[in-house]
Order: sequence, then C-alpha cells, then structure tokens
Amino acid sequence: MEWKDFELTGRVAVVTGSSRGIGKAIALRFAKAGANLAICSRHMQELEEVAKEIRSYGRKCLPVEANVGQRQGIESFFAKVFESYSQINILVNNLGINPKLSFLIDTEESVWDRVMETNLKGYLLASQIAGRNMRDHGGGNIINISSFGGIQPARGGGAYCISKAGVNMLTKVMAQEMARDNIRVNAICPGLIRTEFSRVLWEDPKNLSYRVENSAMRRIGEPEEVAGMALYLAADASSFVTGDVLLVTGGRI
Repeated sequence: MEWKDFELTGRVAVVTGSSRGIGKAIALRFAKAGANLAICSRHMQELEEVAKEIRSYGRKCLPVEANVGQRQGIESFFAKVFESYSQINILVNNLGINPKLSFLIDTEESVWDRVMETNLKGYLLASQIAGRNMRDHGGGNIINISSFGGIQPARGGGAYCISKAGVNMLTKVMAQEMARDNIRVNAICPGLIRTEFSRVLWEDPKNLSYRVENSAMRRIGEPEEVAGMALYLAADASSFVTGDVLLVTGGRI
C-alpha cells in the first residue's frame, strides 16, 4: 500500500451537514486529500467559511443552503450539485438530528417521525440519487455516518438509537445491492465526539465521567478522528471493504 492509496485527487465528494462538527472535519480532510467538494447545511454563513477553507487548498467547493432531511431539500441540493459537477464519486451522509431526549413510552409521534425522516429516510433518498449517478459513471463510494447508539442503546435516546440501527442495516443492504455496480457502501459509528451536536453529553460532568471510564482510551473523540476513518473508506486503501459498520469509539466497552 502506498500514499497514493489515500489520495482523492480529482474526485468529487458530497458531504451533508458539513458546516460544523464531523461533517466539516470530513470535508476538510477530503479537500486536503485532493477532492473537490459539494457541501450543504442550513447554516449558510458557517458553510461559506468551510468553503473558503476548502478553496484555500486549491479545491473547488459548492456550498448550498439546504435541508437534506426532507425529499424537497435533497432533490434541490442534488440538482445544484449536478449543475456544477457531472459526476459524484463519494457521498457522505452525515446530517442527523436528535431533537428531544425521552423514553420511548413518552416520545411524541411527531418527534419519532422527524427523526426517522431525517436520520434514515434522508440517507436512503440521498443514496438513491447519488447511487444512480455513480452507477452511470462506473462506480463510487457511499459512507453513512451512524452512531455507537445504533449498536448499544442509550436510555432516553430511543428514537435516535433506532434510527441509527436502521442506518447500519441500510448500509449492509445497499452494499449487497450496489456491489455489482462497483459502488461500495460502509458506515462509521462514532462514540462520543466533541461536537456542538453532542455538547449536552460532554458538558455534563457525570455523563462525561461515565463515558470516559467506559472507554479504553479514557477520553472522548475529536471530529478529525472520525474524518480519518472516512478518508480510509473513501480512498482506494479500502477497496475490498463494503457493507461494514466500523466503530470509532476509543475502545468503548
């Protein structure tokens, strides 16, 4: 294996939910590896800052303000992507929500529907659009950002955990169905990562202590550490890897 096996030179990567946190870290890591980007978020000002940094590496970047948790937003986003790039090589489904912590017995139907529509259905719809383009151009790579919560349930996070368990199975099914079109599909399950999304967890001293004590590395992760795994999965270094759900948890017990 050589360094070129980790290069993305000339490839086009689409990263959703990329104005901050894990999505931003992945977009920047891909740009450093040579990829051109299309990024989206509902926070355009932050997205423009990410695009500016990507361009500083000499890469092209299309920032689009979009809600890719719903069909209309997904279709609108990809229409703009295809106006700028005829071919997509990599899709990272990263957008996720967890609007309310509650036990399932008390979870409102509206909350359940919103979580499933964004975290699971949104991944499917984006993968369908990108996957058809990849199939027409000889192949590609889909990476779904899941969660350790999709493997081990968390009290109060029922809807979110179930949606991420669905993402893990979605990944496996798509990998089986798309392999003959030369499309690889994998998922990353991060543990607790220091992002704005998870701030409520790592700012709580009791919760942070519990998670650190139950991690072999005795710390929480950083977004860049998830981005490293994403680069591996996006690059030729992982050419025989598909349908896998890979943990980035620091040795979570």
